[in-house]
Amino acid sequence: MKDFVDGTAFNAEQGNRARKLFAAVVLAALDDAISDDKKYGNGPEQIARWARSRDGREVLSCAGIDPNERVVSGLMDFVSKGVRTSVALSREESERRNAAAQAEAA
Repeated sequence: MKDFVDGTAFNAEQGNRARKLFAAVVLAALDDAISDDKKYGNGPEQIARWARSRDGREVLSCAGIDPNERVVSGLMDFVSKGVRTSVALSREESERRNAAAQAEAA
């Protein structure tokens, strides 16, 4: 019997990798806007301009994010809080683990 890879599974795997790559670009854009906000005070406007641009909408779509105005305002809120994406993600993961541990202990 020959070993073979199911083509649809392979394509789905590639699609997931591509989405993760574009999500990383979104995170980098957020970090850049946070940096701009600290330097120049215009971070939320910068991320909004990027997210509404053709390239920004394309990147958001490829990351699996619907590039609508609700998303743009969420990105602006995130930037205005000034917390780097790596810190926000690690804190969120830590809180999720703590909640799971507390639920398990109860």
